[in-house]
Amino acid sequence: QAKYLAQIILVGAQVVGRAFMRALRQEFAASRAAADARGRSERPQSAAASRITGITLQEAQQILNVSNLNPEQIQKNYDHLFKVNDKSVGGSFYLQSKVVRAKERLDEELRIQDKDKKEEGWKAET
Repeated sequence: QAKYLAQIILVGAQVVGRAFMRALRQEFAASRAAADARGRSERPQSAAASRITGITLQEAQQILNVSNLNPEQIQKNYDHLFKVNDKSVGGSFYLQSKVVRAKERLDEELRIQDKDKKEEGWKAET
């Protein structure tokens, strides 16, 4: 009987192991597909800027509470959030640094857009 019990345990462990490996492969494939989809949704320069600054364009827009890339609105919101999060007035250095990173990311996106517009202008002239 011990022999049969050992066989049952062994077969059960193999079934569970196969199911676990199949689920792991599926999760890995889904994760890779999601990462690829995120990468395709951004232009290559924009995706590179997100990697460099460590913050996505959408996250930067949420932090500075802007829906479009209006330089005046970005600056106004940045100035306000930077001031209210100053450590000397009881703010958080962490939040202040997030505000700075968000501003840097949005500034980089504006620079990329300006460069793209200039390149489109050059192409139209030729």
